[in-house]
Amino acid sequence: MSEAYLLVSHGSRDPRPEVAMEKLAINLGTKLENENNSNNHGSGGLLSPTKCDYLIGCGYLELHPQSLHEQIIDFSRKAMKNGNRRLKILPLFLLSGIHVTEDIPQEVELAKQTLGDDISIELQPHLGSYFGLQRLLAKKINDTSLDAKIIIAHGSRRLEANTSIEAMAISLNAVAAYWAISPSLKDIVTQLVADGKRKIGILPYFLFSGGITDAIAQSMQDLKLLFPMVSFQLYEPLEANGELIDLIWDLTQK
Repeated sequence: MSEAYLLVSHGSRDPRPEVAMEKLAINLGTKLENENNSNNHGSGGLLSPTKCDYLIGCGYLELHPQSLHEQIIDFSRKAMKNGNRRLKILPLFLLSGIHVTEDIPQEVELAKQTLGDDISIELQPHLGSYFGLQRLLAKKINDTSLDAKIIIAHGSRRLEANTSIEAMAISLNAVAAYWAISPSLKDIVTQLVADGKRKIGILPYFLFSGGITDAIAQSMQDLKLLFPMVSFQLYEPLEANGELIDLIWDLTQK
């Protein structure tokens, strides 16, 4: 059965995350088509130059002219015209907050009520629940010269949603800090400096660059003035690179 995939993110007033999402969708579509062609050649199948077995789209939970369930309905109808009868919705969220546990499932159910049995819609686990993400972060912050490592995430006021961040930080021999709740980046840096750490790596736990990652970079300048004896290394967020494409590809196969 031909499948379609809808990548769902939060949505932002900053245009960069949407541009990155579109790039991600294009690159994932290319990978899916290449895999499909490879499998067809391997099995002796004939390839159609006009048929697109996969359709990839982007949806946004907030800050979009349409509600998410309306986006799902429109994309599903486009998918059915393309010959797809199965839609997988991939929430590209890193924390299991209220958006993942309540908002997105509710929007999916609303879409199902409208579409009925015309298309099979499957809501996949959110990106942050996938262990492969931890391996990707470990590669990004793999610098043995660092005295300390900090993973800074947005943070959720539902404290249970932050347990995965705490566990990931421990597994990476790092400390968790948060942008929206405490402990803040400044709190954690102050603590580490008091413990004698002088070379600190900071990894923003965000999918793409945007307003918050800009603010983190600005706060780094303040920290450098506050702690001139400390060397800071600020890493890039995940971004729409090949490794993230491979990781999301794995999720599509679940």
